[in-house]
Amino acid sequence: MTHAACIKSPDPAVRALQVRAIAHPNEALVQSQPLLREAVAANAPARDIAWLNAVRAQAYSALELNSEARAEAAEGMKRVPDPRDPVHLALYFIDAENIYDAAGIAGAKRTIEATRAAGVAGPDAAPCLLLTLGTLQFRENRSDLAVVTLTQAYRATDALGAFDQRALVASQLSKVMRELGDYRQALALNSEVIEWNASHGETLNLSVQRYLRGIILRDLNEFDAAMLAQANARALSEAIGDEQGIAFADMRICELQVELGNMREARGRCENALKIFSGAGTVDVVKQTRSLLGQIDLAEGHATRALATFNDILANRATDMPPREVAPLFKLRANANAALGNIEAAYADLNEYMQRYTETNESRRVQQAVAMRARFEIDREIDRNTALQGELIASKARQQQLQRRTWLAVSAGALVITLLTALLLGARSHRRQLAALANLDALTGLPNRRHTAQLAAEALERAERDGQPVTIALIDLDHFKVINDRAGHAGGDRVLKQFAQASREVMRASDTFGRWGGEEFLLVMPGAPLDIALGVVERLRARAHSITVPTSGEPVSVSLSAGLATNEGLHSLDALMARADAALYRAKHDGRNIVRIDESSMDSAATGVRRMII
Repeated sequence: MTHAACIKSPDPAVRALQVRAIAHPNEALVQSQPLLREAVAANAPARDIAWLNAVRAQAYSALELNSEARAEAAEGMKRVPDPRDPVHLALYFIDAENIYDAAGIAGAKRTIEATRAAGVAGPDAAPCLLLTLGTLQFRENRSDLAVVTLTQAYRATDALGAFDQRALVASQLSKVMRELGDYRQALALNSEVIEWNASHGETLNLSVQRYLRGIILRDLNEFDAAMLAQANARALSEAIGDEQGIAFADMRICELQVELGNMREARGRCENALKIFSGAGTVDVVKQTRSLLGQIDLAEGHATRALATFNDILANRATDMPPREVAPLFKLRANANAALGNIEAAYADLNEYMQRYTETNESRRVQQAVAMRARFEIDREIDRNTALQGELIASKARQQQLQRRTWLAVSAGALVITLLTALLLGARSHRRQLAALANLDALTGLPNRRHTAQLAAEALERAERDGQPVTIALIDLDHFKVINDRAGHAGGDRVLKQFAQASREVMRASDTFGRWGGEEFLLVMPGAPLDIALGVVERLRARAHSITVPTSGEPVSVSLSAGLATNEGLHSLDALMARADAALYRAKHDGRNIVRIDESSMDSAATGVRRMII
């Protein structure tokens, strides 16, 4: 989804071409070529010509032809060099969107920051600047920064009522959430963008979003659903003649078929993708596709050919590939070397794989923790601003009320004093009620995310001061979308309320159980070692099975997955949450309806707990 669409041309004819460039980029290129030629020949105003450059740059970017997109954008910016001009900004956004090298990303970020600091862009361009900055941050592997920037952009589009811009931001934010492991939020954002694209006939972007959905579903090990999403993406790309889209879908279908063991079907898909990618000269996806073909060769007993492929891909240590994609290649090459009896080489590759895998995972865990803290701070700031605004309104109302009461006091002093006293007591009671409501989730009556985080941080601080354990459990209701689909959202709300009631029946008096978001909950258990905490969560898991979900068809069962972590060796809630989140991810990966304990926390676990888990 191209960021140039963030800013629209004032000319209705050019705006129509911008829409065409997104929905049918090949057609937009054909239609814009004679218009551009005629405008140049007629010595039309530079701004008018530059908008046609923007249309063509946008179409090239939609087709993922990066060099052509940047060349067209550069031509337009040369015609209108003023950075305050909307067409210059539109061209700049699309140029930045097609930058992938580290030096180029750093330069683009500096330009965006300078533009924001100078305040030369109007309010409508602010979300676009944030969107482009967040995209570049994500591209340089700083998801922790990108999630904050893009969240600001998402909220800015809400404030402006700019729903087309909102769809652009939601698309990019979905990718970042997926990278941070928040697959539920990634899917929710992806669904929002799919709905927007479908309702506006944007076939190309719809294909891209179906493709991204397939990747997220694969991360969740939902292979059938992922395959269907990629097949839908491919069919949409085929309908509009988008060869790059066909190649990306084929590469992902190949990847899924490899994981399912269907090597013959996988090879055909990968070979077709490689042919298209090689023609376009896109280095990173060419290597990604070749690595899949190497896996297929290895599985089919062609170890020598596989080793040659992996050696070629890893030349210069694969510095032209994203770091998270390089580590698995060393493991694959180790397997190829082992198959050929090259034991020392296999051992060296395994060591390299383990080192890179650990570094990548640790980097991701740190980014998840930082991003979680940043998102919490944003939520807290919004809550604080809302509270201050409410307090200001209430203060003005109280002042007006006081003025009226004072006027009455002139004629009825004793009576007014009585009334004011009652009013003061009532206001205090009202403030206490508002404070309580601000800390509760409206649906379940449980502590909300902000208050739960506050209570968890306080429990961790007390535990550290007193030298006591504290265990947390991050809990997710399994397949909650199925419940909503079968029973409706009202039925889903009933399940959440019953689950909240179940938690009150099984947890200890000292525990805190709060709604963390959607169908996700956080259980904080002060003074509880792993064995006690595991017992509490298992009781809750058993109790969840008894929740009834009325549907018109087959009954739907309720289950949960949970990740446990203790404060052993930790001093911050962010770090503890990151451990629990990793354990929850393993529970989902291992089939759901189970409880998993963070590996670091297991070091302090009792023998009985270890036996229960193993």
